[in-house]
Amino acid sequence: MLRKRSPLVICGAFIFVAWNVVLLFVLMRRPSSPGTFNNQDQPGETEHRAEGGKFGNIMNEVIRVADAFEAELAAQKKILLQIQSHWSVWDSKDGVIPEKPKSEVEQSAPVVIPILVIACNRVTVKRCLDKLIEHRPSAELHPIIVSQDCGHLETSDVIGSYGSQLTHIKQPDLSDVGVPPQHKKFQGYYKISRHYKWALSQVFNTFSYSSVVVVEDDLEVAPDFFEYFRALHPMLKSDPTLWCVSAWNDNGRDGFVDPGKASLLYRTDFFPGLGWMLTKDLWAELEPKWPASFWDDWMRHPDQRRDRSCIRPEISRTLTFGRKGVSLGQFYDKYLRFIKLNTEFVPFTKMDLSYLEKEKYDESFEKEVYAASLVKLEDLKSGKLSGSGPFRVQYSSPDSFKSLARNLGVMDDLKSGVPRAGYRGAVSFLLRGKRVYLAPPAGWSQYDPSWS
Repeated sequence: MLRKRSPLVICGAFIFVAWNVVLLFVLMRRPSSPGTFNNQDQPGETEHRAEGGKFGNIMNEVIRVADAFEAELAAQKKILLQIQSHWSVWDSKDGVIPEKPKSEVEQSAPVVIPILVIACNRVTVKRCLDKLIEHRPSAELHPIIVSQDCGHLETSDVIGSYGSQLTHIKQPDLSDVGVPPQHKKFQGYYKISRHYKWALSQVFNTFSYSSVVVVEDDLEVAPDFFEYFRALHPMLKSDPTLWCVSAWNDNGRDGFVDPGKASLLYRTDFFPGLGWMLTKDLWAELEPKWPASFWDDWMRHPDQRRDRSCIRPEISRTLTFGRKGVSLGQFYDKYLRFIKLNTEFVPFTKMDLSYLEKEKYDESFEKEVYAASLVKLEDLKSGKLSGSGPFRVQYSSPDSFKSLARNLGVMDDLKSGVPRAGYRGAVSFLLRGKRVYLAPPAGWSQYDPSWS
């Protein structure tokens, strides 16, 4: 509506100004009214007075026209103000949302969510950075900060080659960390924990960002990686029952996720990591007690989790390609290298994600899980069950969970009693095209930290 009306307004203003200019020109060219002269005046005096009278008449006309012009401008201004007062009404009738005043636009400015890349001595960080830059919708809204430990020159050169596309910071303390004698072989885990603490402190305390997405140098991101985190950022900020958003599904191997449900998201009680977002408020809580080592398992302890959950996707938005590292490829060959990376762009920011709010989600989740048909492991593995499910397999102890998980092909470890990708004890996955829940008995109330 605004674009359609603008040419008319400009045209009208031009005609108005042109008309007044022509009017002024005509009036100035008009001959003056005949004057009355004294017959006794000398010829020179009569001519002088005639010229003076003509000039005075012209000036009077100019003043009169100027007054009329000023009055007309005042009238036009009044009309324009009336039009402006009805502007929003006209727009709403046309189905067009009025443009926000500048102050409101500034107040609703898009939030900046930086990406923190934790790097050390992998020159293959290039693969990680290439994908981040390829899929990044805005360098201003998603600045990339690469924090490098280890002092590895070749890796530093790779990071430096990106120039102004990212910010390269270097962990200043490269010394060995004092560790207990029995932990000498875990020196690498101590250095990683120290690096994480320093890097996160830089993001929140030095650069003063309010949130950050953390990835490691061996992760490749999906096309909608940024879209995913932007959409969930408001929920993470406003929901006290959430403490992170993760791009990772621990059981997200091809064949164990539904390829037709790329938009499906879950709440999970397990801290997934591997591409995760946290807020400055959470860091203020964690920083004073940050552990010397094994930071990710520390995050999964009840003292840190405090009954809060994370959001995770059905299909992962990150893929790890780093088989070698301090974990020496733990889980990589059996699970991680088979994780399915999402390839379909999902417009999460345009979707209604309110189903993830705890009260709504819990009610729906309980119905879905415990209304599912209770079946035995043999029934699932035989392939004789009809329909797409959902089906439920029940465990009642840590040993029964591990046995069932191994037989079903999902990750079988428990951290402080919480299964990977689990929520309220239940793990959701696909098996031969059927939705399955590996779940505790109905009436589950809390995790048992001794189940580890």
